[in-house]
Amino acid sequence: MQVGDRVRLLTGREEGIVTRLLDNELVEVAIDNDFTIPVLRREVVVVAAEEQKAFGKTAAAVANERKAASTGAARAAQAAGEKPAPASSSASAKKGSSPTPPPVKIAKGLYLGLVHQSPELLAVHVINNTDADVLYTYGEERPDGTYRGLASDKLEPKAASKPLGHWHLKDFDKWPAVLVQLLPHQLNGTTAYDLLSKRTQFKAATFYKSRQQAPIIQKEAYLFQLDEKPAAPLAPPTPEKLAETLKAQLTGDAPAKPDTVAPTPEPAKAIVAPPHELDLHIEALRPEGAEGLSNTAMLKLQMDTFEDALSRALATNMHEIVFIHGAGNGTLRKEIHKQLSRNKDIKFFEDARKEKFGYGATLVRLK
Repeated sequence: MQVGDRVRLLTGREEGIVTRLLDNELVEVAIDNDFTIPVLRREVVVVAAEEQKAFGKTAAAVANERKAASTGAARAAQAAGEKPAPASSSASAKKGSSPTPPPVKIAKGLYLGLVHQSPELLAVHVINNTDADVLYTYGEERPDGTYRGLASDKLEPKAASKPLGHWHLKDFDKWPAVLVQLLPHQLNGTTAYDLLSKRTQFKAATFYKSRQQAPIIQKEAYLFQLDEKPAAPLAPPTPEKLAETLKAQLTGDAPAKPDTVAPTPEPAKAIVAPPHELDLHIEALRPEGAEGLSNTAMLKLQMDTFEDALSRALATNMHEIVFIHGAGNGTLRKEIHKQLSRNKDIKFFEDARKEKFGYGATLVRLK
Protein backbone atom coordinates (compact mmCIF):
# COMPACT_ATOMS: atom_id res chain seq x y z
CA MET A 1 0.00 0.00 0.00
CA GLN A 2 1.42 3.36 -1.07
CA VAL A 3 0.49 7.04 -0.98
CA GLY A 4 -1.91 7.71 -3.86
CA ASP A 5 -3.52 4.24 -3.85
CA ARG A 6 -7.31 4.17 -4.03
CA VAL A 7 -8.70 2.01 -1.22
CA ARG A 8 -12.06 0.73 0.01
CA LEU A 9 -12.98 0.51 3.68
CA LEU A 10 -13.90 -3.03 4.69
CA THR A 11 -16.25 -1.75 7.38
CA GLY A 12 -18.40 0.22 4.93
CA ARG A 13 -18.81 1.29 1.30
CA GLU A 14 -16.64 4.39 1.52
CA GLU A 15 -13.66 4.73 -0.77
CA GLY A 16 -10.80 7.19 -0.72
CA ILE A 17 -7.15 7.96 -1.46
CA VAL A 18 -4.20 7.16 0.81
CA THR A 19 -2.61 10.54 1.56
CA ARG A 20 -0.13 9.58 4.31
CA LEU A 21 1.41 6.48 5.89
CA LEU A 22 1.12 7.32 9.59
CA ASP A 23 2.97 4.27 10.94
CA ASN A 24 3.16 0.50 10.45
CA GLU A 25 -0.49 0.09 11.46
CA LEU A 26 -2.22 3.32 10.39
CA VAL A 27 -2.78 5.19 7.14
CA GLU A 28 -4.56 8.47 6.46
CA VAL A 29 -7.34 8.21 3.88
CA ALA A 30 -9.10 11.11 2.14
CA ILE A 31 -12.73 10.06 1.70
CA ASP A 32 -14.51 11.23 -1.45
CA ASN A 33 -16.73 13.58 0.52
CA ASP A 34 -13.69 15.69 1.32
CA PHE A 35 -12.43 14.73 4.77
CA THR A 36 -9.49 12.65 5.98
CA ILE A 37 -9.54 9.91 8.60
CA PRO A 38 -6.90 7.59 10.12
CA VAL A 39 -7.66 3.95 9.34
CA LEU A 40 -6.00 0.69 10.34
CA ARG A 41 -4.25 -0.92 7.38
CA ARG A 42 -6.10 -4.20 7.95
CA GLU A 43 -9.43 -2.39 7.56
CA VAL A 44 -8.80 -1.14 4.01
CA VAL A 45 -8.15 -2.90 0.72
CA VAL A 46 -6.58 -1.44 -2.41
CA VAL A 47 -9.05 -1.10 -5.30
CA ALA A 48 -7.68 -3.25 -8.11
CA ALA A 49 -6.63 -1.53 -11.32
CA GLU A 50 -8.55 -4.17 -13.30
CA GLU A 51 -11.77 -3.08 -11.58
CA GLN A 52 -11.21 0.53 -12.64
CA LYS A 53 -10.31 -0.54 -16.17
CA ALA A 54 -13.31 -2.84 -16.59
CA PHE A 55 -15.97 -0.53 -15.18
CA GLY A 56 -14.46 2.92 -15.60
CA LYS A 57 -15.60 3.37 -12.00
CA THR A 58 -15.24 1.31 -8.87
CA ALA A 59 -17.63 -1.59 -8.36
CA ALA A 60 -19.19 0.13 -5.35
CA ALA A 61 -19.83 3.31 -7.32
CA VAL A 62 -21.33 1.36 -10.22
CA ALA A 63 -23.57 -0.67 -7.89
CA ASN A 64 -24.80 2.48 -6.16
CA GLU A 65 -25.57 4.16 -9.48
CA ARG A 66 -27.45 1.12 -10.79
CA LYS A 67 -29.46 0.86 -7.60
CA ALA A 68 -30.35 4.58 -7.69
CA ALA A 69 -31.28 4.41 -11.37
CA SER A 70 -33.52 1.36 -10.97
CA THR A 71 -35.22 2.84 -7.91
CA GLY A 72 -35.86 6.14 -9.68
CA ALA A 73 -37.21 4.40 -12.78
CA ALA A 74 -39.56 2.21 -10.73
CA ARG A 75 -40.95 5.19 -8.85
CA ALA A 76 -41.50 7.13 -12.07
CA ALA A 77 -43.31 4.20 -13.67
CA GLN A 78 -45.55 3.75 -10.64
CA ALA A 79 -46.46 7.44 -10.66
CA ALA A 80 -47.39 7.25 -14.36
CA GLY A 81 -49.22 3.93 -14.01
CA GLU A 82 -46.80 2.26 -16.42
CA LYS A 83 -44.42 -0.62 -16.19
CA PRO A 84 -40.83 0.33 -15.68
CA ALA A 85 -38.81 0.38 -18.88
CA PRO A 86 -36.13 -2.27 -19.27
CA ALA A 87 -32.53 -1.28 -18.82
CA SER A 88 -31.84 -1.74 -22.54
CA SER A 89 -34.18 1.15 -23.42
CA SER A 90 -31.80 3.65 -21.90
CA ALA A 91 -29.02 2.24 -24.01
CA SER A 92 -31.12 2.51 -27.17
CA ALA A 93 -32.01 6.09 -26.27
CA LYS A 94 -28.36 6.91 -26.06
CA LYS A 95 -27.83 5.69 -29.61
CA GLY A 96 -29.73 8.65 -30.97
CA SER A 97 -27.86 11.20 -28.88
CA SER A 98 -25.04 13.25 -30.33
CA PRO A 99 -21.59 11.63 -30.05
CA THR A 100 -19.13 12.90 -27.45
CA PRO A 101 -16.66 15.27 -29.10
CA PRO A 102 -13.09 13.93 -29.25
CA PRO A 103 -10.67 15.33 -26.66
CA VAL A 104 -8.53 18.31 -27.64
CA LYS A 105 -5.11 17.18 -28.78
CA ILE A 106 -2.38 18.56 -26.55
CA ALA A 107 0.85 19.72 -28.19
CA LYS A 108 4.07 17.88 -27.50
CA GLY A 109 5.89 19.14 -24.45
CA LEU A 110 6.52 18.74 -20.76
CA TYR A 111 3.68 19.45 -18.35
CA LEU A 112 2.83 19.71 -14.69
CA GLY A 113 -0.58 18.10 -14.14
CA LEU A 114 -2.78 18.22 -11.05
CA VAL A 115 -5.34 15.39 -11.21
CA HIS A 116 -8.40 14.96 -8.99
CA GLN A 117 -8.17 11.92 -6.73
CA SER A 118 -11.41 13.05 -5.07
CA PRO A 119 -13.49 16.23 -5.39
CA GLU A 120 -11.15 17.96 -2.93
CA LEU A 121 -7.82 16.12 -3.27
CA LEU A 122 -5.34 16.60 -6.14
CA ALA A 123 -2.26 14.55 -7.07
CA VAL A 124 0.73 16.29 -8.72
CA HIS A 125 2.41 14.64 -11.75
CA VAL A 126 5.14 15.56 -14.24
CA ILE A 127 4.06 14.49 -17.75
CA ASN A 128 6.52 13.86 -20.57
CA ASN A 129 4.62 14.23 -23.85
CA THR A 130 7.80 14.23 -25.98
CA ASP A 131 9.88 11.66 -27.88
CA ALA A 132 12.95 11.99 -25.62
CA ASP A 133 13.87 10.83 -22.14
CA VAL A 134 13.74 13.58 -19.53
CA LEU A 135 15.68 13.74 -16.29
CA TYR A 136 13.82 15.84 -13.73
CA THR A 137 13.91 17.10 -10.17
CA TYR A 138 10.83 18.22 -8.27
CA GLY A 139 10.77 20.50 -5.23
CA GLU A 140 8.56 22.94 -3.38
CA GLU A 141 9.31 26.52 -2.36
CA ARG A 142 7.50 27.76 0.74
CA PRO A 143 6.28 31.36 1.24
CA ASP A 144 9.26 32.05 3.55
CA GLY A 145 11.64 31.28 0.66
CA THR A 146 12.85 27.89 1.93
CA TYR A 147 13.20 25.13 -0.67
CA ARG A 148 12.69 21.39 -0.18
CA GLY A 149 13.66 18.85 -2.84
CA LEU A 150 11.14 16.01 -2.93
CA ALA A 151 11.77 13.81 -5.96
CA SER A 152 14.07 13.11 -8.90
CA ASP A 153 13.81 10.50 -11.63
CA LYS A 154 13.93 9.79 -15.35
CA LEU A 155 10.76 9.89 -17.44
CA GLU A 156 10.64 7.87 -20.62
CA PRO A 157 8.97 9.30 -23.72
CA LYS A 158 5.17 9.49 -23.49
CA ALA A 159 5.12 8.75 -19.76
CA ALA A 160 3.93 10.38 -16.53
CA SER A 161 5.52 10.34 -13.11
CA LYS A 162 4.01 8.74 -10.05
CA PRO A 163 2.17 11.19 -7.75
CA LEU A 164 4.79 13.63 -6.40
CA GLY A 165 2.48 15.31 -3.89
CA HIS A 166 -1.13 15.47 -2.71
CA TRP A 167 -2.79 18.84 -2.11
CA HIS A 168 -6.23 19.84 -0.83
CA LEU A 169 -8.19 22.51 -2.69
CA LYS A 170 -9.34 23.93 0.65
CA ASP A 171 -5.68 24.85 1.32
CA PHE A 172 -5.21 26.55 -2.08
CA ASP A 173 -3.94 29.82 -0.59
CA LYS A 174 -1.24 27.88 1.30
CA TRP A 175 0.06 25.88 -1.67
CA PRO A 176 3.82 26.20 -2.24
CA ALA A 177 5.41 27.24 -5.49
CA VAL A 178 6.66 24.26 -7.52
CA LEU A 179 10.20 24.23 -8.91
CA VAL A 180 10.87 21.63 -11.61
CA GLN A 181 14.27 21.22 -13.32
CA LEU A 182 14.33 19.34 -16.62
CA LEU A 183 17.11 17.93 -18.77
CA PRO A 184 16.11 16.29 -22.08
CA HIS A 185 18.29 13.33 -23.08
CA GLN A 186 18.33 10.94 -26.00
CA LEU A 187 20.47 7.79 -26.08
CA ASN A 188 23.04 8.09 -28.90
CA GLY A 189 21.61 11.53 -29.63
CA THR A 190 23.74 14.14 -31.35
CA THR A 191 22.56 17.16 -29.33
CA ALA A 192 23.19 18.11 -25.71
CA TYR A 193 20.73 20.43 -23.97
CA ASP A 194 20.96 23.09 -21.32
CA LEU A 195 19.16 22.57 -18.01
CA LEU A 196 15.63 23.98 -18.02
CA SER A 197 14.18 25.32 -14.75
CA LYS A 198 10.53 26.24 -14.33
CA ARG A 199 8.98 27.81 -11.22
CA THR A 200 5.17 27.63 -11.06
CA GLN A 201 3.18 29.71 -8.57
CA PHE A 202 -0.54 28.91 -8.63
CA LYS A 203 -3.06 31.77 -8.77
CA ALA A 204 -6.81 31.31 -8.56
CA ALA A 205 -7.44 33.65 -11.54
CA THR A 206 -5.64 31.26 -13.94
CA PHE A 207 -5.66 27.93 -12.10
CA TYR A 208 -9.30 26.98 -12.67
CA LYS A 209 -9.12 27.97 -16.35
CA SER A 210 -6.29 25.48 -16.95
CA ARG A 211 -8.48 22.37 -16.60
CA GLN A 212 -8.37 20.16 -19.70
CA GLN A 213 -7.73 16.61 -20.86
CA ALA A 214 -4.15 15.74 -19.95
CA PRO A 215 -1.98 13.78 -22.39
CA ILE A 216 -0.64 10.33 -21.48
CA ILE A 217 -2.75 9.89 -18.33
CA GLN A 218 -5.96 10.62 -20.32
CA LYS A 219 -7.75 12.30 -17.44
CA GLU A 220 -8.93 15.81 -16.82
CA ALA A 221 -6.24 17.80 -15.04
CA TYR A 222 -5.15 21.32 -14.25
CA LEU A 223 -2.36 21.48 -16.82
CA PHE A 224 0.69 23.78 -16.88
CA GLN A 225 3.37 23.61 -19.57
CA LEU A 226 6.92 23.47 -18.22
CA ASP A 227 8.81 23.95 -21.50
CA GLU A 228 7.07 27.01 -22.94
CA LYS A 229 10.64 28.07 -23.65
CA PRO A 230 12.28 24.82 -24.86
CA ALA A 231 15.65 23.72 -23.51
CA ALA A 232 18.40 25.33 -25.59
CA PRO A 233 20.84 23.00 -27.34
CA LEU A 234 24.48 23.34 -26.31
CA ALA A 235 26.29 24.14 -29.54
CA PRO A 236 29.86 22.77 -29.75
CA PRO A 237 32.59 25.36 -30.51
CA THR A 238 33.47 25.73 -34.16
CA PRO A 239 37.02 24.98 -35.44
CA GLU A 240 37.54 28.71 -36.02
CA LYS A 241 36.58 29.48 -32.41
CA LEU A 242 38.91 26.77 -31.10
CA ALA A 243 41.76 28.17 -33.23
CA GLU A 244 41.17 31.70 -31.89
CA THR A 245 41.15 30.45 -28.30
CA LEU A 246 44.38 28.47 -28.79
CA LYS A 247 46.11 31.43 -30.46
CA ALA A 248 45.10 33.77 -27.64
CA GLN A 249 46.43 31.34 -25.04
CA LEU A 250 49.76 30.99 -26.84
CA THR A 251 50.23 34.76 -27.23
CA GLY A 252 49.11 35.53 -23.69
CA ASP A 253 46.08 37.50 -24.85
CA ALA A 254 43.50 35.04 -23.52
CA PRO A 255 40.88 36.59 -21.27
CA ALA A 256 41.34 35.92 -17.60
CA LYS A 257 39.54 32.80 -16.46
CA PRO A 258 36.83 33.34 -13.88
CA ASP A 259 37.80 32.42 -10.37
CA THR A 260 36.71 28.87 -9.66
CA VAL A 261 38.18 28.90 -6.18
CA ALA A 262 37.12 31.31 -3.49
CA PRO A 263 39.71 34.06 -2.96
CA THR A 264 42.03 33.61 0.00
CA PRO A 265 40.65 35.59 2.93
CA GLU A 266 42.76 38.38 4.28
CA PRO A 267 44.68 37.43 7.43
CA ALA A 268 43.02 38.55 10.63
CA LYS A 269 44.51 41.62 12.19
CA ALA A 270 46.69 41.00 15.21
CA ILE A 271 44.93 41.52 18.54
CA VAL A 272 46.48 44.36 20.52
CA ALA A 273 46.70 43.94 24.27
CA PRO A 274 44.95 46.64 26.32
CA PRO A 275 46.90 48.83 28.78
CA HIS A 276 47.58 47.30 32.20
CA GLU A 277 45.48 50.07 33.78
CA LEU A 278 42.37 51.15 31.85
CA ASP A 279 40.56 54.33 32.85
CA LEU A 280 36.80 54.03 32.27
CA HIS A 281 35.91 57.58 33.31
CA ILE A 282 33.80 59.15 30.58
CA GLU A 283 36.30 62.01 30.23
CA ALA A 284 39.03 59.49 29.38
CA LEU A 285 36.88 57.79 26.75
CA ARG A 286 35.51 60.94 25.08
CA PRO A 287 37.49 64.15 24.71
CA GLU A 288 34.27 66.17 24.79
CA GLY A 289 33.20 64.50 28.03
CA ALA A 290 29.59 63.61 28.83
CA GLU A 291 28.09 66.37 26.70
CA GLY A 292 24.99 65.15 24.88
CA LEU A 293 24.98 61.71 26.54
CA SER A 294 22.33 60.32 28.87
CA ASN A 295 23.29 58.26 31.90
CA THR A 296 22.25 55.11 30.04
CA ALA A 297 24.37 55.96 27.01
CA MET A 298 27.39 56.73 29.20
CA LEU A 299 27.06 53.40 31.03
CA LYS A 300 26.79 51.52 27.73
CA LEU A 301 29.94 53.17 26.36
CA GLN A 302 31.86 52.35 29.54
CA MET A 303 30.68 48.72 29.59
CA ASP A 304 31.47 48.23 25.89
CA THR A 305 34.99 49.51 26.50
CA PHE A 306 35.37 47.25 29.54
CA GLU A 307 34.20 44.11 27.65
CA ASP A 308 36.46 44.85 24.67
CA ALA A 309 39.50 45.35 26.91
CA LEU A 310 38.75 42.20 28.92
CA SER A 311 38.41 40.03 25.80
CA ARG A 312 41.70 41.40 24.39
CA ALA A 313 43.44 40.81 27.73
CA LEU A 314 42.31 37.17 27.68
CA ALA A 315 43.25 36.73 24.02
CA THR A 316 46.78 38.06 24.58
CA ASN A 317 47.35 35.98 27.76
CA MET A 318 47.69 38.89 30.15
CA HIS A 319 47.94 37.87 33.81
CA GLU A 320 46.10 40.82 35.26
CA ILE A 321 44.42 44.11 34.39
CA VAL A 322 43.11 47.04 36.46
CA PHE A 323 39.83 48.77 35.55
CA ILE A 324 39.53 52.31 36.95
CA HIS A 325 35.80 53.00 37.30
CA GLY A 326 35.74 55.61 40.07
CA ALA A 327 33.66 55.53 43.25
CA GLY A 328 30.69 57.72 42.29
CA ASN A 329 27.31 56.12 43.00
CA GLY A 330 28.72 52.61 42.43
CA THR A 331 26.63 51.75 39.33
CA LEU A 332 29.57 51.12 36.98
CA ARG A 333 31.48 49.17 39.65
CA LYS A 334 28.44 46.95 40.29
CA GLU A 335 27.95 46.18 36.57
CA ILE A 336 31.65 45.35 36.12
CA HIS A 337 31.68 43.01 39.13
CA LYS A 338 28.50 41.31 37.85
CA GLN A 339 30.15 40.57 34.49
CA LEU A 340 33.37 39.36 36.11
CA SER A 341 31.51 36.97 38.41
CA ARG A 342 29.98 35.21 35.37
CA ASN A 343 33.24 34.81 33.44
CA LYS A 344 34.92 31.40 33.90
CA ASP A 345 38.26 32.73 32.61
CA ILE A 346 38.66 35.00 35.66
CA LYS A 347 40.77 33.62 38.50
CA PHE A 348 39.54 36.29 40.93
CA PHE A 349 38.99 40.05 41.22
CA GLU A 350 39.29 42.52 44.09
CA ASP A 351 39.55 46.20 44.85
CA ALA A 352 42.85 47.54 43.53
CA ARG A 353 45.43 49.27 45.78
CA LYS A 354 43.43 51.58 47.97
CA GLU A 355 46.39 53.87 48.56
CA LYS A 356 46.49 54.62 44.83
CA PHE A 357 42.84 54.27 43.65
CA GLY A 358 40.78 54.29 46.84
CA TYR A 359 37.65 52.28 46.12
CA GLY A 360 37.55 53.43 42.52
CA ALA A 361 39.36 50.54 40.76
CA THR A 362 39.17 46.74 40.40
CA LEU A 363 42.12 44.40 39.94
CA VAL A 364 41.32 41.35 37.80
CA ARG A 365 43.53 38.24 37.77
CA LEU A 366 43.15 36.12 34.64
CA LYS A 367 43.62 32.37 34.31
